[in-house]
Amino acid sequence: MRRPAVLLVAALAAATLSACGSEGGSDAAPGDSSGDASSATTSLTIVVTATEGGEPSTYELTCDPVGGDHPQAEQACAAVAKAGASVFDPVPADQSCTMIYGGPQTATVTGTYEGNDVDASFSRQDGCEIDRWEKLGTTFFNVPLQ
Repeated sequence: MRRPAVLLVAALAAATLSACGSEGGSDAAPGDSSGDASSATTSLTIVVTATEGGEPSTYELTCDPVGGDHPQAEQACAAVAKAGASVFDPVPADQSCTMIYGGPQTATVTGTYEGNDVDASFSRQDGCEIDRWEKLGTTFFNVPLQ
């Protein structure tokens, strides 16, 4: 009676071990940095319009190493690292948002974040958009809010 249970446990263990490392693993050879997280770069172009009808300001931001012409690049890199990649996802169309107007500020962010393509738009038109904006913060957008 115990033999089938032992075989089942052995089969499950073998299946589990064969799956280990197959997801998210790197096919890179040892010493090859092509699959390495260090090869993932962050290089963003931030275009911000602070007032309705105003002239947009454009900033270049790179992280790891920090660079570009963003006036507070180090703090902006820290803000985007804290917010994470999901901040660049649009608000789902079926998500309920409070109808609170936060201001006329708009922004687009394009480029790469940790090696992944980014093409995101931001505004302060409702509660969901305000939340996305605030996850990055006024330092990232370089726009003081009243």
